Amino acid sequence: MRLSRRSLLVGGGVAAAAVGVPAAQKLHWNGKNFAQEGYDPSLPVAPDGRVGWMNWSGAQKATPRELVLPVNENELAAFVRDSPHRVRPAGSGHSFTALAPTDGYILQTNYLSGLKAFDDQTGEATFGSGTLIFEACQALAERGRAFDNLPDVDVQTLAGAFSTATHGTGENLPALHDNITAFRIVSPNGDVLNVSREITPELFEAGKVSLGALGVITEYKLRTVPAFKLRRQAIVEKIDDLLDTIEERAARHRNFEFFYLPGTGLALSITHDETDKPVTEAAESDDDETMDALKQLRDQLGWAPWLRKRIAQANLPTGLIEDYVGWSHELLATTRPIRFNEMEFHLPRQEGPRTVKDVVRMLDRKGEAYWPVEYRHIASDSAWLSPFQGGPRASIAIHAAADERYGYFFKDFQPLYLARGGRPHWGKHHSLGHEDFASLYPDFEQFRALRRELDPNGKFLNPHLANIFGEQFDA
Repeated sequence: MRLSRRSLLVGGGVAAAAVGVPAAQKLHWNGKNFAQEGYDPSLPVAPDGRVGWMNWSGAQKATPRELVLPVNENELAAFVRDSPHRVRPAGSGHSFTALAPTDGYILQTNYLSGLKAFDDQTGEATFGSGTLIFEACQALAERGRAFDNLPDVDVQTLAGAFSTATHGTGENLPALHDNITAFRIVSPNGDVLNVSREITPELFEAGKVSLGALGVITEYKLRTVPAFKLRRQAIVEKIDDLLDTIEERAARHRNFEFFYLPGTGLALSITHDETDKPVTEAAESDDDETMDALKQLRDQLGWAPWLRKRIAQANLPTGLIEDYVGWSHELLATTRPIRFNEMEFHLPRQEGPRTVKDVVRMLDRKGEAYWPVEYRHIASDSAWLSPFQGGPRASIAIHAAADERYGYFFKDFQPLYLARGGRPHWGKHHSLGHEDFASLYPDFEQFRALRRELDPNGKFLNPHLANIFGEQFDA
C-alpha cells in the first residue's frame, strides 16, 4: 500500500490553500510535542562490573551483572542452582513490559536452539527454547510441516512467544502455546523437570504461559500440521463499512484481521484462506514509506481532522491491493523494522466489535496517533495464565512510534479495556497488579501458589513480577 510523503503534502497544501487555514488552530497544533520524554535509543551506560541491556523498543533498560548464555542444559541448570543472585530469562527482547530487567543475571537460551527431534508418526517436533520462530518454520518446511498459525513477528524466541501467550488471528485458531505437548524446565533449585499433561498436569497448564516465573524452559515438544498454502487478500476500505461486517468476515475466512489508520477513515483488512493453487509472487513491501507519509500527514494536518481525512482518502489506494498465494509461514509472520511501543488487550469475543469502534473514535478525536490499530480474533485454550482461557477473545492493539509519548495508552484506553472485561497481553504495556489479575484469571491464585512452591526465595522475581504476583521485593 504505497503512500508517499510528497503526494500527501502537496495535496494537503493545495487543499489548505483552497479553503484557507485557521491560523490559530494550526499554530496550536504545530506547537505540540509528541516526543517521549527521556527517550534514548542507545544501551544504558553500565557501571563497572555490569553490562547494558534494553528491549527492542527501548522502553525497558537494565544493567545486570551479566548476560549469561549457557551452551547446554547442564550448564544452564548448574548456573541457576549456584547463582547467589536473581535470574531473569530473556528472549529476543520483543516484550514491551518489564519482564526481563533485573539487577541480577539476564539469562538467554540462544545456544539452546534448533530442531532436536521430529516424530514422523505423530508429526511432533522438539525444539530448543531459544529457537526463533522463523528458524523453527524453516526447519519444519524442510520436512513438509508447519505450525497451524503464527504471530505477526517472526524473530521472537519460542520461549518468549509461548511464555507471554503470543498469538496470531483466526476465529477457530488458538494462540501458539496451545501447540505445546511437553516441555523441559530448569526449576529455581536447578532441577530439570520433564513436563506434560499426562505426567504433571498442573505444572503443564501453568508452564505453557509462565512469564518466565517458574524457571527456565529449555525445550518444547510441539504439534505440527502438514505444510499448507494460503491465499492472501488485502483490501483498503472505509472503516465504517468494515466495522459493519466483522462477524461475517471472521466466520468466512480462516484468518481475518484489520488495521485502522487513525485520522484517515480507512482500514486495511487482510484475510488468509487455505488453497491448493500455485505460489505467486508477492509485491514488494512499502510499509516504511507509508508509515513515514502517515506521520507527515499527522504532523502537518492534524490541526484539521476533516482535511487530514480528505487528503488521505484522495491519495491512498482503495479496493483490493494484494492478492497472491504463498506458504503459510511466509505470509503470516514477518520482521518489523520500525520500532514502536504497543498496548494490546484481549476482550471477551462479543465485546470486540463495539470496543474497537470506541477505540477508532477515541483515536480520531485525539488526533496525535498515526500508527495503525490492529484487530484480531483468537480461540480459547486451557493454560492457567492464557488471556484466552475460558472463552474466545477479540484482540485490540494500539501503537506509538518508539520515540513518541504513549502515556495516553494507560490514561484513556486501559480503563476502557478493563471496563469491557479485557485482559492485557503479558508482553505489551499495561499497569495492572496482583488484585487486577486475581479478578481476571480464575486460576491466578493457583499459579501464584505453584510459583511460591517452586521458587520460595524469589530467585526468578523482579519488581514487575513481584507486582503481578503480590510479593514483597527486596532488591
